[in-house]
Amino acid sequence: MSSVISINGKTIQVNRGTISIIDGKVLIGGKDISDLKEIEEKEINITIEGSVEKLEIDYCAKVQVNGNAQNVKTASGDVNVSGDVLGNIQTMSGDVDCGNVGGGVSTMSGDISHK
Repeated sequence: MSSVISINGKTIQVNRGTISIIDGKVLIGGKDISDLKEIEEKEINITIEGSVEKLEIDYCAKVQVNGNAQNVKTASGDVNVSGDVLGNIQTMSGDVDCGNVGGGVSTMSGDISHK
């Protein structure tokens, strides 16, 4: 399974694995692949074309997964998964919109909408 991740228009082709964006670093499968400090925009938007196993983000304005996701966790930011979430989806502050959820879905500050 292969996916394309786009962060403010900069794209990266990835194979299966965990995608983490923590403290401005992008880690795929635990490997540091880029530094978000190089991105000039103050608002970070993430789009993933394809499915993702695990997505952990400390901050972004919006994350869009055009496929399925196993588990998604953000500290802040809206989350939209066009497919199903097979495990859990959680955000501290942000709206959640997704397909079916196999586990739990929660947000402390935001709306939850799923099909």
